[in-house]
Amino acid sequence: MYDGSSIEALVAILRGEVARLAPGDRLPSSRDLIARHGVGPVTVSRAIALLAAEGVVVTRPGSGTYVAARRARPADAEPDTSWQTVALAGRQFPAERPDEQAGAPAPGTIALSGGYLHESLQPTRLLGGALARAARRPDAWHRAPAAGLSTLRTIFARQTGGDVGPEDVLVTGGTQGALSMLFRALAAPGSPVLVESPTYPGALAAARSAGLQPVPVPMDEHGLRPDLLADAFAMTGARLLYCQPTFHNPTGSVLSPERRRQIVDVARAAGAFLVEDDFARHLGHGRPVPRPLVADDREGTVVHLTSLTKPASPSLRIGAVVARGPVMRRLLGMRRVDDFFIARPLQEAAVELLSTPTWDRHLRSLAGELRQRCLVLADALARELPDWSLLRVPEGGLHLWLRLPPGLTEAALVDAARTHRVAVDPGQHFFAAEPPAPHLRLGFAAAADPADLTEAAARLATAAGRAGTAGA
Repeated sequence: MYDGSSIEALVAILRGEVARLAPGDRLPSSRDLIARHGVGPVTVSRAIALLAAEGVVVTRPGSGTYVAARRARPADAEPDTSWQTVALAGRQFPAERPDEQAGAPAPGTIALSGGYLHESLQPTRLLGGALARAARRPDAWHRAPAAGLSTLRTIFARQTGGDVGPEDVLVTGGTQGALSMLFRALAAPGSPVLVESPTYPGALAAARSAGLQPVPVPMDEHGLRPDLLADAFAMTGARLLYCQPTFHNPTGSVLSPERRRQIVDVARAAGAFLVEDDFARHLGHGRPVPRPLVADDREGTVVHLTSLTKPASPSLRIGAVVARGPVMRRLLGMRRVDDFFIARPLQEAAVELLSTPTWDRHLRSLAGELRQRCLVLADALARELPDWSLLRVPEGGLHLWLRLPPGLTEAALVDAARTHRVAVDPGQHFFAAEPPAPHLRLGFAAAADPADLTEAAARLATAAGRAGTAGA
């Protein structure tokens, strides 16, 4: 038997032995290490492989494992990377967010931040079985087509609906990389891109990395406002709109049926592309989910994004872009430059996953779990923090969006929440311009248990009192 902890333990022991030996000295044989430490041969081989990859040891087949030569370097020497400041001048890239710089959360922290399911909600057994079956296929490790496996493209086309066919689908490694590719493909550096306000921070980062200038367009309780969208197109000359019509992140809103037609018409009249991020297609809470915008678009205005990552696992980096016309040819050209193709074993595993009836059962079970967690957190917040404004109880997605009361700042609350072992997402990161008010995004899917959500609300109430006192 072996596991990650036993490998790590053996690596630590071997590091200690290497530190006491001189370069060129031979380490004990694998047989000796197995007998001495009571581990299996696989554990020994993996531990030695890790040390060899780090350059700590050198393996010589048929001879043994030896301490590698140590590079001479003063113990107090600091690496000088100041030259990079000049080399990187003029190259803009999103900086690390302040909340990301805070480091790992303290033990016992309840996660109301982030955008992934807790492992208890992930179909890990289903994923493991799909990957095992995929690996047994004779062609599992062959090169995949640039556009993706035809079977997987057909599945995504069928899920999208309308007259979308497999030829309109490009398999991607999730949606974040696809967003970066789309922004580079659809607009020239320096161009404006219209976004909802608020919107997904990853989209803002991807747009800025592509050299685009995000321009916010306000929303109301029914989603993006078509009148202000038309004004924004007219004033900026933008040829690109990014939006999330279904279970919008962070607000959870769903674009009303009338507006779903209107914003496509407005974008088409402006000669613009509409990038529809449909990340939450499989995250409904039990009620019917509206058709994607692209299903009713025949002119190629809508470029559609979807993903399996959110309803399955952070490491199932499989998604799809649906596009028509010259833009698809451009995306295929970029694929051949960027990464050639998406790893075939992962695509084969996605085919296995989506082709089994247990996937649909997982989605139905997940819908019930998310609905319960959403209501638990909303009810707990209403009891503990009645002066916080919950803008809506969403019917899908993973988050609640709240406006903080006057006098309570995001920074003070986030710091106090961290002290009380609750991780939250400050609202300022979701705005392309100045936020109109302080907000928080609170997730209900990353906590280990629904009871943790009730405890988190109580901790936030204590943190809010402390933050308010500090602000006064």
